[in-house]
Amino acid sequence: MEEVSTVGIDLAKSVFQVHGADASGAVVFRKKLRRDQVLAFFSTLPRCVVAMEACASAHHWAREIAAFGHDTKLIPPAYVKPFVKRQKNDMADAEAICEAAQRPTMRFVQGKSAEAQASAVVFRTRDLLVRQRTQLINALRGHLTEFGYTVRQGVGHVGKLIEMVSDPTSDIPAQARPVLVVIAQGLEALQAQIALLDREIARRAKADPVAKRLMTIPGVGPVIATALVALAPAASTFRRGRDFAAWLGLVPRQHSSGG
Repeated sequence: MEEVSTVGIDLAKSVFQVHGADASGAVVFRKKLRRDQVLAFFSTLPRCVVAMEACASAHHWAREIAAFGHDTKLIPPAYVKPFVKRQKNDMADAEAICEAAQRPTMRFVQGKSAEAQASAVVFRTRDLLVRQRTQLINALRGHLTEFGYTVRQGVGHVGKLIEMVSDPTSDIPAQARPVLVVIAQGLEALQAQIALLDREIARRAKADPVAKRLMTIPGVGPVIATALVALAPAASTFRRGRDFAAWLGLVPRQHSSGG
């Protein structure tokens, strides 16, 4: 255990695989740990680099393991994949993570605090509700089209769909009307919940000085401003504005091998 310098851990729900290596990359240990054994194991391990893929729960485990004095690093999964030498399994993944962490040119993901992750929940929830709303709109539009009722596309015309379902004088078949009412009521409930989240985002934008500065940029409103504050890495992570644009996906990817 005294020789270990880098540990790769393959995160899971119940059984975790860890792979320890010394400074030269030689294997020191391979272990399987149950979820309740992970922190106890790292509490007795000498200070070293502990690497894991940047996936669900990775930031939580990075914070917990760093509390024991270890240097925790998060690696994008796409950067780990080339180091998998054989058939993909937990043991091979842990070894690949360990090897990737030892590369001098490896790029790592900045760890997030619990507060930063909590700030992002509202955007993920809003995104989920918007997708559900789109599904209900498409379903209601499709069903009504079968009976000859159509409206223009867009969220702004959803009210007309609901009015058609609620109108007792319409010739919508009696067997279909109760079912369509269920969809319409679900759609109205989602609209109210999304509006509630929008108000919460607007409140946060007014209270955050960084978000206020971002909203002075033309085209940037409360949602974009607070999302950048909550989700984007620190500005010091990027060397120039082009790097930040690439992180956002606003520049084309390079698919060439030449200069």
